[in-house]
Amino acid sequence: MRTWKKLILAAFLFATIGISIQAYAQEDATPMLADNIIRKLGRGISNVAFGAIEFPVKWYQVNFEEGGLAACTYGILSGVVVVIRRELVGVVEIATFLVPLPGCTDIPNSPAWGYGPILEPEWIVTPAQNKYNFIYPNMQTMP
Repeated sequence: MRTWKKLILAAFLFATIGISIQAYAQEDATPMLADNIIRKLGRGISNVAFGAIEFPVKWYQVNFEEGGLAACTYGILSGVVVVIRRELVGVVEIATFLVPLPGCTDIPNSPAWGYGPILEPEWIVTPAQNKYNFIYPNMQTMP
């Protein structure tokens, strides 16, 4: 029992030091840093809670690009792999939401540390994949 308490305390201390170093390195970064941390936690929760949505999205995408036979074989298998990957990345993002990770910046192929997405696309369904206005509202009806 004492080991768990020490482990949790060490993780909290490590995360606090990491955040304060990151905030100290950038001037006036506190509001942006808090937004990045909250966004990373939200992205992780979304990946864990809705990662299974990636399966029909991938299946539909393969069907659209390569046809029905490819969708019934390759689409199903790749959909399962993508769901597992999305779920695992969600767990990692939830576990490390306080700590910046290497290569996770908004700049592509940057070795810097940041709070950006591990997977692309950042969210499970993008506006381009939004068929029948299911996730995002219809942009034509909005004022």
